[in-house]
Amino acid sequence: MGVRSRMDHGKAGMKTSLILTLLGPDRPGLVSAVAARARAAGANWMESRMAQLAGQFAGVVRLEVDSEAAGNLEGVLRELEAEGLKVTVELGREVPVPVRHRVQMDLVGHDHPGIVQDISAVLASHGVTIEVLETGCEPASMSGGLLFRARAELGMPSGAGLDTLQEDLEAIANELMVDLELHDAEGIDEEDARRAGPR
Repeated sequence: MGVRSRMDHGKAGMKTSLILTLLGPDRPGLVSAVAARARAAGANWMESRMAQLAGQFAGVVRLEVDSEAAGNLEGVLRELEAEGLKVTVELGREVPVPVRHRVQMDLVGHDHPGIVQDISAVLASHGVTIEVLETGCEPASMSGGLLFRARAELGMPSGAGLDTLQEDLEAIANELMVDLELHDAEGIDEEDARRAGPR
């Protein structure tokens, strides 16, 4: 069922969010092509995550558009499939957002299978959500091989103990032989704002 049929009963003037996933061979102008079609259909570009991975362009985008125009927007975006870009479109949902304490995690160590799975399992056992995760591998300058780096923005449940989480993460980090640090992301944001000063 497409977005058009799901929005048939929407009220005029209401806004809706569409979530796009994009995948295809990387080339100059891909983002511009998506943005141009979104703008022509009356959509506003709200937020996105994009990357080039092994020669492939991968992206997730949230667009906001008048509810009655959502079906037309989906059709316009699917025209990109003729250019080799795989496009999926899903209707966003309004869901209650639980109050979570934001924490930043940084990890670095020699690359080997299982790092992400083991770390994410510890986070899940504490009810911690991974809101943003960026990972990559680079040559290790001193010892050879590959160095694995990860940075994540985490959401901790209200009332959860940061010390307990850190203890469990440090224990698995020792087993994996990686260095791991946790930072209070909300404190970092406040420090950045103080450094920026008044605008």
